[in-house]
Amino acid sequence: MSTTPSKANAGKDSSGISFTALYTGAVWHRHGLSDDVLATDQGRWLYHLMTPFEASSKALIGGNIRTFLLQRHLIIDHLIEQALERGVTQVLEIACGMSPRGIRLRDKHPLIHMVEADLPDMATRKASRLLVSGRLGDHHQVMPVDILAESGEQSLETVVGRAFANNAPMIVVTEGLTGYFSLPVISRFWRRLAQLMQQRPGSVYLSESYLMPKQPLLRGSLKSLGGILGAITRSDVSFHFLNDQEAAEHFAACGFPSVTVNNPTDFYRRLPIPDSRHDPMVRVVEASS
Repeated sequence: MSTTPSKANAGKDSSGISFTALYTGAVWHRHGLSDDVLATDQGRWLYHLMTPFEASSKALIGGNIRTFLLQRHLIIDHLIEQALERGVTQVLEIACGMSPRGIRLRDKHPLIHMVEADLPDMATRKASRLLVSGRLGDHHQVMPVDILAESGEQSLETVVGRAFANNAPMIVVTEGLTGYFSLPVISRFWRRLAQLMQQRPGSVYLSESYLMPKQPLLRGSLKSLGGILGAITRSDVSFHFLNDQEAAEHFAACGFPSVTVNNPTDFYRRLPIPDSRHDPMVRVVEASS
């Protein structure tokens, strides 16, 4: 996500998160998951810049950022396909950045209604690239959203109402977003989303969460890395949970009646995802109304 903070979160600025959005987009493109229209020069530069760090991390802890990015992305795609098979036809991807998911879903399922949303600057950037490729239309839209705004045109409630003018179930995806906010802040968004989903029975929310590792040395290193990344992105980079049960219980307390916390190890050999040497840090949360 990018651009200025909402009034609901005055004093915080998430404009730096576009830095990570461009890097993530470059990872998708390098691994054949993205479209050339979404490739950026900044993303390619960041990919090369990060390569030595990624190689060191892979050797040291058996996994790196790229491993976790690919694990979460492909598992979320798999869970979206399962929801589509159950008859859900509306997809909202919040903090879409340069995610290729909308293009891939519409190519594979031309009858679905795909809405991509992000803060205004990133939404404008994404819309211009999709427009050039001839992909925007009544069933593939880009909208500005600010998940911290509790009212107004960019609020979650307004965007969902504009995107899907019915009470049919929807799939909501936030990938690479929630870890940039403290647990109290992002929990307010989760509670509002849960209320919206209750009005649309059969809806599914998909997001990733990173668990804080148990090893003291690794935990200290990641806290330091999180502090650096938080300074770069001007956000509260956070590891919200210590284990799967804690994550499931918290989402249930936010108002999601059905919660599954998916470990990438359960998808090894089932999906083309890279392995981690140890228990992966990333989880994919699947919460249903």
